Amino acid sequence: MNGWRPIEVLLVEDDQGDILLTKEAFDLNKVRNRLNVVNDGEQAMAFLRQEEGFADAPRPDLILLDLNLPRMSGMEVLREVKADVMLRTIPVVILTTSEAEEDILHSYRLHANAYVSKPVDFEQFIRVVRQIDDFFVTVVKLPVQG
Repeated sequence: MNGWRPIEVLLVEDDQGDILLTKEAFDLNKVRNRLNVVNDGEQAMAFLRQEEGFADAPRPDLILLDLNLPRMSGMEVLREVKADVMLRTIPVVILTTSEAEEDILHSYRLHANAYVSKPVDFEQFIRVVRQIDDFFVTVVKLPVQG
């Protein structure tokens, strides 16, 4: 990736409050990135495959994925993304309220790149999202998407 292209982030989240908090965290970070939002697992897959109204969707450099989604669970989305040759190199960060050990283990078995529990405290939530953004934008070398 070059140093001046905006980072495309796909947030897969159905909770409007968490969407607003995530947007606020990205805005506060002042990093040149774009946050795209879909509200369920089926929309996520349509966005990633540029189908069903998402023909012009950008290819994400990073996916922030909630596990508790309508229509198609986050685990199902993770399984499909990591099984798809065209999508599997996109880093997926599970960002969820679940702290269940089985969810953590299952996510990593399906090749999640990170698992982060959403803090309930506003300031902590903002801090966590900013740290994820900082890490993947500043520290990690992401593959050039073609």
